Amino acid sequence: MMNRRRALGTILGAAASMPAQAARKSNIVFILVDDLRWNALGYAGHPFVKTPNIDRVAREGAIFKNNFVTTPLCSPSRASFLTGQYVRSHTVKGNGDNAELSHKLITFQKLLRDAGYETAHVGKWHMGNDDTPRPGIDRWVSFRGQGQYNDPPLNVDGQRITREGYITDLLTDYSVEFIKKPRTKPFCLYLAHKAIHGPFTPAARHANLFTGQTIARTANAKDSLEGKPMLQRELPLTPAKKANKKKGPEGGGGGSSDELILNQLRCLTSIDEGVGRIWKALEEIKALDNTLFIFTSDNGYFWSEHGLGDKRAAYEESIRIPMAARYPRLIKAGGSIDEMTLNIDIAPTFLELAGAPIPKTVAGKSMLSLMGGNKKGWRTSFLCEYYMEQQQARVATWEAVRTARWKYIHYPELKNMDELYDLKADAGEMKNLVANPGARKALDTMRKELDKYRKEIPA
Repeated sequence: MMNRRRALGTILGAAASMPAQAARKSNIVFILVDDLRWNALGYAGHPFVKTPNIDRVAREGAIFKNNFVTTPLCSPSRASFLTGQYVRSHTVKGNGDNAELSHKLITFQKLLRDAGYETAHVGKWHMGNDDTPRPGIDRWVSFRGQGQYNDPPLNVDGQRITREGYITDLLTDYSVEFIKKPRTKPFCLYLAHKAIHGPFTPAARHANLFTGQTIARTANAKDSLEGKPMLQRELPLTPAKKANKKKGPEGGGGGSSDELILNQLRCLTSIDEGVGRIWKALEEIKALDNTLFIFTSDNGYFWSEHGLGDKRAAYEESIRIPMAARYPRLIKAGGSIDEMTLNIDIAPTFLELAGAPIPKTVAGKSMLSLMGGNKKGWRTSFLCEYYMEQQQARVATWEAVRTARWKYIHYPELKNMDELYDLKADAGEMKNLVANPGARKALDTMRKELDKYRKEIPA
C-alpha cells in the first residue's frame, strides 16, 4: 500500500506543477498484439525486423525485460489482462465459447468508465464468437472470433458492417478516430489487433518484405526431448491421436517454418506503422505526455524450440511476452525493468492510475511504483497455468512456478512427468533436473512455492 501511495504521490505532485489542462487524469493507450514473442522486435535485438515506432515506446519509456502471461493461450490471457485475475479465478480456461461468461467479467474497462473515463475497445475480443458490445465500453469495434485479415465484417457499436481494406489498418483508423474525438473526459483505448495470429496474412504492400532472410534457430530447436516425457507420451483419445500425428504449429509438433515466421514479421510491420499513426494522433491533440502508453502481446510463440509451434507449453518462448511502456510523468526514458511482471498486473496499474478502487478479487499488482523506480516488495516468483484443450492435446494440463532462477512444471493429470529447470545454467530448458539429487533442495522449495499459490488462489 505504501508503494502505491508513493507512486501515486509522485504522479499527483508532478501534476500539481502543470497547467490545469495538463493536470487532468491521465489517458491510457493499451495495444495488445496476438502471438507476438518477446524478441521479435527491433528494440529486443531482432537481426532484421524493423519496428521504429514500437521501438520509440521503449526508447522514450521503459522495457519490461521479464514480462509474462499467467496462461499462454489467447482467451484465458485476455481475460486475465482485463480482470487482473488468474485463470483459475475468472474461469475462462480455453479458447472455446466463453461469450456468456465474458459478458459477466468485471473488467478494468468497466471500472475505468465508472471512474469517469471514456472507454473504447477496438479489435479482437476473442472469448467466443459473440461480437456484441460488452459492459462498460463506450466505443465498440470488434468482430466474431478471430475475424479475417482482408475486407473484414465488423461490429461497430452493435451494428454489423463489412469494411474494405486490411484489418490492421482499419483497426488503427478507428483508434485514431477515437483518440482525436473532442471530449472533456480522460480516455482509455484498448486496441487488440488480429495480427499476428494465423493464417499470417500480411498487407499486400508487405507481401515480399524480408524475402531471402534466414531465420536463425536456437539450440533448443534441436531438443531431443530427453527429460520431457509429456511431449513424448502417447495420446489415447481419438482427437488426441490426430493431434499426435499432426505436423505444424496447430498440432503442437513439427515447429514453425521459415515462411510462417516471415509472414508473422510481415504482419507485424503494419502494426508498427499503426503505432506511428497513434503517436501522431496523440501529438496532434497534445495528449502524448499525459498518456500511459503500453505495448504488449497476449502470449509468446514457439519458433520450433523443443520441436514446437504455436504456444500453450510452459517453456519461456510461450509464457514470456514483450512489453514497453511510456509515461514521462513517472517513467524515465531509456529505462529497463528487470523484475517479473505479469499480464494480471495491467488491470490494477490502470485502476491505480485513474484513482479507482482495485477490487479484492484482483491478484495482480499495480506497476506504478515499479515504473517510478521503487522495487521494494516486488514479487520473487509467480504462478503460471494451462488447462488442456482436447483439440490441442499434445500439451497436457500443467501448473508451473517460476523464480528468477528456477522453473518447476507440474502435470497434475500425469505421473512422473514433472520438469525442473535451472534457468541460470540452462536458459533453453534442455536439461530436466527433477530427478537430479543435486537439485533436490530446489525441487522441494519450488513444490512448496506451488502449494503456497494453490492455497492463496484456489482453483
